[in-house]
Amino acid sequence: MKDQPHWALAAVAVLLVALYWWLLATDRYVSESHIVLQSPEVSQASFNVSSLLSGTGGAGELLLLQDHLHSVDIMQKLEKRLALRQHYSNTDIDWFSRLSAADLPQEKFVEYMQKRIVIEFDDYAAILRVKVEAYDAQKAQQIAQALLEEGELHMNQMGQRLAAEQVTFIETQVTALEQRLFAARQALLDYQNLHGLISPTGSVQSIATIVSQLEGQRALLEARISSLAKFQSKNTPDMLRFHAELQALNQQISSEQRKMATESGDALNKVSAEYQTLELKAEFALNLYSNALLALETTRVEASRKLKQVSVLQKPSLPEYSTEPRRIYNWLVFSFFILFVAAMVHLIRAIVHEHRD
Repeated sequence: MKDQPHWALAAVAVLLVALYWWLLATDRYVSESHIVLQSPEVSQASFNVSSLLSGTGGAGELLLLQDHLHSVDIMQKLEKRLALRQHYSNTDIDWFSRLSAADLPQEKFVEYMQKRIVIEFDDYAAILRVKVEAYDAQKAQQIAQALLEEGELHMNQMGQRLAAEQVTFIETQVTALEQRLFAARQALLDYQNLHGLISPTGSVQSIATIVSQLEGQRALLEARISSLAKFQSKNTPDMLRFHAELQALNQQISSEQRKMATESGDALNKVSAEYQTLELKAEFALNLYSNALLALETTRVEASRKLKQVSVLQKPSLPEYSTEPRRIYNWLVFSFFILFVAAMVHLIRAIVHEHRD
């Protein structure tokens, strides 16, 4: 052994590690939980209450949750709730496993906790597997439960913050469009009151109908006059009466036509055109307002859909016995490594001695 001290060192290392794993290493209890993210799913084709009751968060959201559960923020919250530093720095824990000091810098504390809180993402099943190691079974379960609660709260706040901003913006737009609609309608009413007409367009159509009827009567009267002129003189009573009627019809037609169109003044065609412009503005304002109301309701539903629920497939377990550390496995792995290193040293020494000889 004097010629080969590496084997002696390897044997001592294996013995010391065995003593540590079997006599000194503190038992660690593992609480495990499996979770998925669920959220309401709203179908655009069938908007009903039942459509709000289904839906599962995608892999991207689970990865966001995984990252948050390992973040500095979550560790600070757990420290306030469960006094993690005090638990993991307990002097009853072996020196190699415990937190070296309760007042360690934040970075060192988070690095230590990330070794005690393992969060694995199963991309095939789309679930998160949360494993929490603690030196007390109840403490491990409490930490796992707190992780689920804080994770769900964070995901909701993250989604609701954006949704709330969207709702607030659209509500502002709805208020502005409502005022615009009321102004357009008031302008329309004022114009109607100013001209004493409920619908100038309808009045124009009515006058056009009257003119058409008068022109029909004029055509019949002209035909009768033309017929009588063949065998009666212009001065006969019938011819004079018919000519008087024709003159009256011409005056009436001209009067009605002047109501519809003149070069100046408030002719009905001008009134009707202005009225139609105001009416179109009111209809356009109404359409904008209706679309804004629809967008507001859609955004509110979307806000409710952004609510995330951490659905627990397996509740945080209360360990009945310690499963960590894996003493035999750790000892065997260490022993194999040490023996492999010793064998490599032995081979190198043999090669060196052979070349010297």
